Amino acid sequence: MNRDPAPQHPLVQRMIDARRVTDALFAVVKPEYLYERPIRERHRIVFYIGHLEAFDRNLFDERLCPLPAFAPELDKLFAFGIDPVDGGFPTDQPSDWPSLDSVRDYASKAREQIDSRLAAFEFGRGGMATGSPEQLLHVAIEHRLMHAETLAYMLHQLPLHMKSAPRGATPVEHASRNVGSTPMMRVPAGEAVLGMKKEDGRFGWDNEFGEQRVQVDAFEIDRYMVTNAQFREFIDAGGYRERAYWTDKDWAWKEAEGIAHPVTWSRRDDGTWLLRTMFDDIALPPDWPAYVSHAEASAYARWAGKALPTEAQWQRAAQGVPHAPSGNYDFRSWNPQAVDASPDNVSAFGVEGLYGNGWEWTSSQFEALPGFEAFPFYLGYSANFFDGQHYVLKGGSARTAQCMLRPTFRNWFQAHYQHVYAGFRCVRS
Repeated sequence: MNRDPAPQHPLVQRMIDARRVTDALFAVVKPEYLYERPIRERHRIVFYIGHLEAFDRNLFDERLCPLPAFAPELDKLFAFGIDPVDGGFPTDQPSDWPSLDSVRDYASKAREQIDSRLAAFEFGRGGMATGSPEQLLHVAIEHRLMHAETLAYMLHQLPLHMKSAPRGATPVEHASRNVGSTPMMRVPAGEAVLGMKKEDGRFGWDNEFGEQRVQVDAFEIDRYMVTNAQFREFIDAGGYRERAYWTDKDWAWKEAEGIAHPVTWSRRDDGTWLLRTMFDDIALPPDWPAYVSHAEASAYARWAGKALPTEAQWQRAAQGVPHAPSGNYDFRSWNPQAVDASPDNVSAFGVEGLYGNGWEWTSSQFEALPGFEAFPFYLGYSANFFDGQHYVLKGGSARTAQCMLRPTFRNWFQAHYQHVYAGFRCVRS
């Protein structure tokens, strides 16, 4: 790509840093495989090389500064990264896309155009006002960092021979910590605060605004996320074969897709379970969090005689976690770690590992907070998913940027999407 501009504002430097993260991620894929589609619901990898730059160009044009179109057909082609819902899979072929040289040339020119404008831009005191330069830059940065995580989900599904491990991504060496059974921590009745007020002056996405105070009854919650060893007990007990643990919709999905275990698990003829990491197949680490879909997590919770927490329960249980806890996040690792590996990442109620190491499913559908207003420059970011098919996740994974570990951040995915770096913990009233 082009030479980085001299930063004139901290947010400009953050945007440059975010570019380095996504550039390094694309470099993991051997060039001849950039037209692969490792997850059928998603675009081909090459799309995202153009999309990240097109998004910035389309967002900044006439809002931050004029950016005359130099390839309007590519601005349009790469504009939208929203994936289909429930079975509407893309049918395009590699030949339908521009050449890799053309896509990279477009991306390079888009960056060069943006950087030349930012080099001369004079930032004022707009704060986080709607449409202010500061807000637009935050949106561009976090949009890119979100893709840095979801692209990792895609690349995880690529066959190992299609990838090259970057320097520092050494083979996984795992010594089991033998977490054993997970104790439950009591959380007394009290208030949970969802979202934040616009007048707080902090950046957030549209679905984070509209502070809502919820009174939560006392409950118990797992001290740690559910581990691979615990989820294996569910499998060994026939959890994927027992109809009673699954909703009608989840059972129909499981049967139609032939789901019998988490997507990254496989089993040898001798019964040994393996886990597919980004760059290797390893013996299943028993004390890592089990990454599963919402449907699988819900079935496990019913088998265990418990439930998934609501968003308010999770938020209540997370009170008191240090502002910058230790943990496995911000691209520090390609893999999870033991669920008890960050003892100072703990809430006021003794609940550990709530931020990083794996998103955590809740039972709450993704809905607007009171007074929701869509960003006028990104109308569909949240509103397109208030559809009763997406569930809120909280916390963050090893591939989640630190800026998105703020307590108000709300992630969401469909119940049957298995590829998220997401685990769960259970609650009991």
